[in-house]
Amino acid sequence: MAEKTKPKRKKLKRVLLVFLFLIVGLMLYSAYVLLSLPEVDDLKNKNPETTAIMEQRIKEAAEKGEKLHIRQQWVPFNAIPQLLKDTVRISEDTDFYHHKGIDYYELKEAIKRNLKDGKKARGGSTITQQLAKNLFLSTEKSYTRKAKEFVLAKKLESHLSKDRIFSLYLNVIELGKGIFGVEAASLYYFHKSVGRLNLNEIIRLAAVIPKPLKVNPLSNSSRYLKWRANLLLDRLVKYDLITAQEYHKEKEEFKN
Repeated sequence: MAEKTKPKRKKLKRVLLVFLFLIVGLMLYSAYVLLSLPEVDDLKNKNPETTAIMEQRIKEAAEKGEKLHIRQQWVPFNAIPQLLKDTVRISEDTDFYHHKGIDYYELKEAIKRNLKDGKKARGGSTITQQLAKNLFLSTEKSYTRKAKEFVLAKKLESHLSKDRIFSLYLNVIELGKGIFGVEAASLYYFHKSVGRLNLNEIIRLAAVIPKPLKVNPLSNSSRYLKWRANLLLDRLVKYDLITAQEYHKEKEEFKN
C-alpha cells in the first residue's frame, strides 16, 4: 500500500513545483511590466510632443514607402464644446467621471464577448485606458498590451485629474489618417475650429472614434456612420443633452 502512494506523492510534488514556478514567473513578469512602464507625472502640466500611436502610424507608412503628415493641434479643455465632451463620453465611457480608470462591469462584458466570439474584440476600454494606449502603447490586440494598459490607466488616474485625462484624450485621439485630436480633425473636415462645431458635425466626429481609419465623418453613404450617429442621438436625448426638436432634425439627416 505504501509503495502505491509513493508515485502519487511524486506526481503531487511535480504539480506543486510546476505551480510554484508559474507563480514565481508571473510575479517576475509583473515586476518587469511595472518597471518598464513610463512615468506620467510630467503630463500634469506638459503636453506630449508625440504619442505611441502617431509613431506607429508613421512607421507603418514608411514600411509602405510613404511619408505620413501628422495633423495635431492642442486646444484648451475649456475651448472644446461641452456637447462634444458629452457626446464623446456617452459614446466611449459613460461612467468616466465615476470610475477610477477601469470600468469593471464593461470589462467583464467585453471578456464575455471575446470568449464567445473567440477573438480579442474591441470593447471594455475606458477613456483612461484608451489614452494610455494612445500615449504609450499600440493598437496591437494582445493580453500583454491590455495588462500594460490596465496598469497605466491606474497610474494616470492616480496622478492626473479627470479633466486633464479627458483633455489629453481629446487632443491626441486618432480621427483619420494622420489626424489626431478634435481641433485638427475639426479644421481638416469642417474647416473651422472645434469651438464652432454644430450638433451635426459633433455627431459625425464622435461617430468615427471606433473606426477612424475606415470611416470618414463627411460620408453620407456610410452605413456604419449612420448607425453610429443614430445610436449617439438616442443616447443624447435619453440623457437630456439635446432637445426633442434637435433629435428629430438630426434623425432625418442620418436616416438610412
